[in-house]
Amino acid sequence: MTMNRRDFVFKLPVAGVGLAISAKGAGAAPEKPKAALKVSSQEGIIPGASLREKVQKMDKWGFDGLEVWGGGLPGRVKEITGALKGTRITMSAICAGYRGVLISEDKNVRDEAVKTMKEILPAAGELGSTGLIVVPAFNNQTKLNHVEGRKILVEILPELGEAAQKAGTRILLEPLNRGEAWFLRMLADAAAICRDVNHPAVCMMGDFYHMGIEETSDLGAFISAGKYLHHVHLASRRRNLPGQDERSFVDGFKGLKWVGYQDYCSLECGVVGDKEVEIPKSVVFLRSEWRKAVL
Repeated sequence: MTMNRRDFVFKLPVAGVGLAISAKGAGAAPEKPKAALKVSSQEGIIPGASLREKVQKMDKWGFDGLEVWGGGLPGRVKEITGALKGTRITMSAICAGYRGVLISEDKNVRDEAVKTMKEILPAAGELGSTGLIVVPAFNNQTKLNHVEGRKILVEILPELGEAAQKAGTRILLEPLNRGEAWFLRMLADAAAICRDVNHPAVCMMGDFYHMGIEETSDLGAFISAGKYLHHVHLASRRRNLPGQDERSFVDGFKGLKWVGYQDYCSLECGVVGDKEVEIPKSVVFLRSEWRKAVL
């Protein structure tokens, strides 16, 4: 039977539908878990004279998680545990706090990064943290090109992954924007590194502020991160509280729902106005954006 170009073009969609139905009937992939929005915040954003006072306010305002700085974390475990006690607030990510640079051209500087990360990881695990946030290198911290830097990073990460897994937590690679770090900017790049390392405790995160500069689609970025995504930072386009400018979170939240995201979304931003008023409003705004993110 002969078929002209017009016949082919008009019959192709029908064939595609048939293939899709056949594939679904043949055995579809298992359904992803239903995503949940767990709102967290870095401790420095929340007002209060003590960590306990901050956590109590977060509990009252509808938060779910707390993110803290990694510097000195082993000495803060008792303080943090006490601050969380009796509230619904749990530990989200640990933000950096290590010394050194993972992809420095100087091995001593790389070794310092590995050593100090390993000092933080046991405390992170004891607190039940989802992971330690790691930036391989900020701008001007390494003379290595992208190929050299990636090679070294992939060689180093399995050792850190082992330490993180032993501690009961993860390493979380963070892509930034080009003004802060040219080496790692896209969520897909971070996911590719995680795939190549192939260690269950070597994962990644995304940040709405950086994504607004580097990514063409929040939805696409989170889908590209997929199973490796275990933390998210929240900020408006001007790096203030979500809801304090025109930045929408609906597209990104659709991406999180698509991948069945189960971890925290944490404020890392400034605040315009009275924190006691604006922060609770931002939590309400985020939950509204989540409801609007219908797949």
